[in-house]
Amino acid sequence: MIRQALADASDAPGYPLTAGTPALRAAIAGWLARACNASGEPGVLPTIGSKELVAWLPTLLGVRPGDVVVIPSVCYPTYEVGGLLAGATVVRSDSLTALGPDRRIKLIWINSPSNPTGRVLPVEHLRKVVAWARERGVTVVSDECYLSLGWESRPVSVLDDAVTGGDYTGVLAVHSLSKRSNLAGYRAGFLGGDPALVAGLLAVRKHAGMIVPAPVQAAMIAALGDETHVERQRELYAARRDTLRTALAKAGFEIDHSEAGLYLWATRGEDCWQTVDGLAEKGILAAPGAFYGPAAAQHVRIALTATDERVAAAVARLS
Repeated sequence: MIRQALADASDAPGYPLTAGTPALRAAIAGWLARACNASGEPGVLPTIGSKELVAWLPTLLGVRPGDVVVIPSVCYPTYEVGGLLAGATVVRSDSLTALGPDRRIKLIWINSPSNPTGRVLPVEHLRKVVAWARERGVTVVSDECYLSLGWESRPVSVLDDAVTGGDYTGVLAVHSLSKRSNLAGYRAGFLGGDPALVAGLLAVRKHAGMIVPAPVQAAMIAALGDETHVERQRELYAARRDTLRTALAKAGFEIDHSEAGLYLWATRGEDCWQTVDGLAEKGILAAPGAFYGPAAAQHVRIALTATDERVAAAVARLS
């Protein structure tokens, strides 16, 4: 269905709209209302996948040298890269108390469900972060690319009425169709939240040429309007997750967090590179926790995205 929408829109010789077509904006807003329980009227904007947005968002929001960007202590590396591209100081912290009264803080990244840990932040935590940031004029950006993949916990969007009550001032949520719809190759993402911030981003992105191609916009509309394919994918991932989790436990691994998302966050209580080497000897590739921050030096990230046949082979090798 999504591929057909892409093909049907392939006769697209004109420049597409940076803001997205009216139909795409309506599809994004509708999905945010349904999936994120966002009853207000957030600004919305399509993006060329979510990675370019993560990398350039601090710069596009006006973060400059001397400012501080706060990222989770264990997180996707591009949060740090984005802060450094803007010339900012990047601080890793999961504690608002530890940040103190630093007036240089301009942006806080949160990520729930987390990549790589699969941790889900409770609604009370999200409310505290938003309240803390608003008191200080700090922008909160929530990466929610794995929102549709909750297993043991139900992920909550920062745009949820239980968090913001329909007031999105100073708040942005980043989403991606790479995970929920298998569209990594299409580069199809979007954001929603504070209309003023979104308008500012749109103005800059127009001049920077950050435009989602028209056929991809059509494919996004199809993907956002259908949940059947998402449920099929969830079933595949759930089966792989159960199989891998059981095999890893039998092989002496402990699984931490991992209540949502596409990964198992595993440890054997040893240096992550030693674990990576041991798995590689069995023909199994895992990501070392050191990629995600110093606090993750004893973990590895194991993905659920290989084919069923490859997952079965890995399970056999583990046992």
